[in-house]
Amino acid sequence: MDPNQIDITKEVNQNFQSVWTTPKPFNILKGGRNSFKSSVIALLLVFMMILYIQIGEKANIVVIRKVGNTIRDSVFRKIQWALGKFRILDEFDCTVSPFKITHKKTGSTFYFYGQDDFSKLKSNDIGDLIAVWYEEAAEFKSEEEFDQTNVTFMRQVHPRADMVRFFWSYNPPRNPYEWINEWAEKMKLEDDYLVHESSYLDDELGFVTEQMLADIERIKRNDYDYYRYIYLGEPVGLGSNVYNADLLQPLDKLPDDEYILYLAYSTDSGHQVSATATLCVGYTNKQNVILLDTDYYSPMGKVNKKAPSQMSKDLNAFVTNTSKRWGKPIELELIDSAEGALRNQYYLDYKVRLHPVDKKKKVVMVDYVQDLLAQGRFYYLDTENNKIVIDEHRKYMWNEKTINTENPEVIKIDDHAVDALQYLVLTMGKRWGLKV
Repeated sequence: MDPNQIDITKEVNQNFQSVWTTPKPFNILKGGRNSFKSSVIALLLVFMMILYIQIGEKANIVVIRKVGNTIRDSVFRKIQWALGKFRILDEFDCTVSPFKITHKKTGSTFYFYGQDDFSKLKSNDIGDLIAVWYEEAAEFKSEEEFDQTNVTFMRQVHPRADMVRFFWSYNPPRNPYEWINEWAEKMKLEDDYLVHESSYLDDELGFVTEQMLADIERIKRNDYDYYRYIYLGEPVGLGSNVYNADLLQPLDKLPDDEYILYLAYSTDSGHQVSATATLCVGYTNKQNVILLDTDYYSPMGKVNKKAPSQMSKDLNAFVTNTSKRWGKPIELELIDSAEGALRNQYYLDYKVRLHPVDKKKKVVMVDYVQDLLAQGRFYYLDTENNKIVIDEHRKYMWNEKTINTENPEVIKIDDHAVDALQYLVLTMGKRWGLKV
C-alpha cells in the first residue's frame, strides 16, 4: 500500500496546502458550497491511516455527524470515495449496521457516529485513535458538545501518535451571531488551532464544472446576498425581510412546455384565534415548484369557530377537488406536527394519515425556502386564492430585537401560509435537490 500512488496535487487545490501540512492538532475548515473542504479532509484522513497500515499498525478514526440518519449519504460515502481515490477500497470491509469501514488485514477502522450514539462514544473504548472529524459542525448546538467528547478521544490516542488530530467542517450560518461563527473567530487567536476558509473560487483544478458554474451564476443574479452566503461562505446577516419578494414568480397559466409530475399538500393549522392554511403544490418536469391553489380559513371575528370535524371535511374537499382538477398523483399530505386534533380527525374520517413535519430551527427552514427561491424554481398561479400566500411572504420579517442574537426569531403574525411552505420545502428538500 503506497500513499504516493496518487498525485495529491491533482486532487487537492493549492488553497488547502496549509491543511495538509499543518502540525496543529485542531483544524476548523469553513467555506461555501463546492469548496471541497470535506473532500480534502476525507483524503487526508485516508492518507493518515495508510501511514500506519504500511507498518502493520492498527489505527482508528472517528467521524461524527449531528444527525445520524445522514451518515450513509454523506461521510460514509465520502470516505469510500477517498479510499477509491487511493485505489484501496477493495482492501476494506464496509458495514452499515453499525457504520464502519475496516481494513481487512490490520483492523484499522473508520467509525461513524450520529448524535444518538454520543453515549456510546463516551462509554466505548475505541483505542488507537489518530483523528476525529466533525462534519457539518454547524448542526451542533454549541462548542460544549465537542468538549464533552474530545477529552474522551484524546485519552485514546494511538501509542505511536503524538496527538489525536481534530477536524471540523461546515458552511458558516447566515447569522454572524450564530455560536459557531463566533467560536471560529475566537479560535483564530489560539496557537494550536488552524482556521481555514475556502470557496468555489479557490478551485484551480477544474472540479467546479461549467454546469455548476452556470447554476452558481444564476443564483448570483437572482439573489446576491444568498450567493455570498451559500457559495462564498460569508455570514451576510439576516436583514429585516426574510425573503426576496422579487423571487416569487407569478404565472397566468402553466407554460406550454411544462407539465406537473405530482402534487403535494402542506397544512399549517391554527387554533381558536389562528388561521389554517393548506397549499396545493405541483412539481414539474423542469424541476420547478408551482403553487397551484390555497385553502385558507381564519376564525378571527367569528363567533362560532369551526370544529376539527368541519375542518377535516374542508381539507378533504380541497384535496379532492384540486387533485381531480390537475389529474396528477398525490405524493405527500403534510401537516404541522403540533396539530393532533385535525390529524386524528382526518384519519378517523378518511383513513388517510397526514404526515407530521419534522421541524427544524426556524433559520434552517427559512434557508431551504431561500435556496429554492434563489434557484429561480418557485412559481405561483396568480389567482385570488393564492394572493394570501404571496402577501404573507412579502410581509414576513425577522424580529429586529433578535437579529443580533444566536437565536433570531420571526414575527409570528399572519405567517400560516409561510409556515406551510416551509414545512413542505423542508420535507421535500433532498428530493428537490436543495443542499442547505
